[in-house]
Amino acid sequence: MSGDKETPEERREKMRMKELKHTSSSIQGSNLSDLVNSLGWKGTGILILVLIAGVIIASLFLW
Repeated sequence: MSGDKETPEERREKMRMKELKHTSSSIQGSNLSDLVNSLGWKGTGILILVLIAGVIIASLFLW
């Protein structure tokens, strides 16, 4: 076999790398996992606390 013929595994790896470089399925930074990864565990904890506090405050005003 010649050396320039790709195996199916190499082809899949190239396609996977191309897909990772050009994410067309979603807008950049729109996933919750992207947000959590960028904030870290402390930022995620603060975000959760702020959301819980917001729900509590909103429920007090809506009653």
